[in-house]
Amino acid sequence: MRGLTFVALGYAVISVADATVKYVLPEVGPAAAMVWRGIFGALAVLLLSRGRALAAVNKPLLAVRGLLQACVSAAWYLAWSLGVTLADSYAVAAAAPLLMTLFAIPLLGETVGWRRWCSTAVGFAGVLFMLQPGGELWRWESALLLVATAVMAMSRIWTRMLTRTDTPDSMAFYVLLAQVPVGLVLLAWPAMWPAGGPPPLLPPIWAVATLIGFAGLNAVAQILFGRGFGLAPVSAIAPFEYTPLLWGILLGYLIWGDVPAWTTLGGAVVVVGAGLYNVHRERLRRAEERAAAPD
Repeated sequence: MRGLTFVALGYAVISVADATVKYVLPEVGPAAAMVWRGIFGALAVLLLSRGRALAAVNKPLLAVRGLLQACVSAAWYLAWSLGVTLADSYAVAAAAPLLMTLFAIPLLGETVGWRRWCSTAVGFAGVLFMLQPGGELWRWESALLLVATAVMAMSRIWTRMLTRTDTPDSMAFYVLLAQVPVGLVLLAWPAMWPAGGPPPLLPPIWAVATLIGFAGLNAVAQILFGRGFGLAPVSAIAPFEYTPLLWGILLGYLIWGDVPAWTTLGGAVVVVGAGLYNVHRERLRRAEERAAAPD
């Protein structure tokens, strides 16, 4: 229960952080937002942990996970800067648990029965329904978000693996620190600038304060995720993967007045239903394995 509480809080905090950065993106652009997030976020983790337990143990996996997570952030920020709403982006991200089901086969050695294969196929049909021609999500940014979602699902499997060797604080510190070099490299790409041209060296005070708050929220969320994934099994955590969609609908409506299209909501319902069924089947399978195990 402690692990599930950490995860639920983590998704609530990260949703607020996403709304915060989406609000400030027109002022600083995606690449600069990554740099500020990495600097202030890593400092926040350093202060919260007081420098304890930040030593990297599984350095290769931490490095690869951090760089890929930075690429995911870049994709998300670019999509938001181009007008994709929070709810629409979270609807695409709802495919992450389905992808985690597939990735867990080679990475964690899990077995998937025919029922979960069928429900996963139905879930991906829901993704295609959301991305249908003429729909709200029929845009190239949706394809970018779908690729980023696949990378995100992979990184969450790796988070589970890293809990065996590294602390939640070290995982949060290095995933945030990786945002800085990737953001600096992307500053050379005009598409990652704000609409008015290159980002200012020092944004307005309100923007800096917003970025500091955004980075602090990210630090707290990453620590919560690290602890939650270390305490609760993936099958129990999976249903909470869908709570950002609810947060995205609420925050998007309150801040920008966004209302998702019916195709987005309909496809998201199919994807979420398939994901929850997979969780149900996984629990039944584990219960059968425990019952068959010798005393």
